[in-house]
Amino acid sequence: MKRIYNLENLDCANCAAKMEAKIKKIPGVTAASVSFFAQKLVLEGDENRWEEILDAAKNAISSVDADCKVLAK
Repeated sequence: MKRIYNLENLDCANCAAKMEAKIKKIPGVTAASVSFFAQKLVLEGDENRWEEILDAAKNAISSVDADCKVLAK
């Protein structure tokens, strides 16, 4: 399953790279991309574990930048 989310208040490209690295380590994630310029998260993973994956991705994002929020596209 692949979904795209908007990111709000993503401050820098370095933060985006850190977020992407953390998200790629989440069990069930097959691909992830965080774009500072587009302010987007593209997430691919196991459909049966999607809620768990999304929650873990949100936690990874907030651990890098507490002000950054994941929004439905």
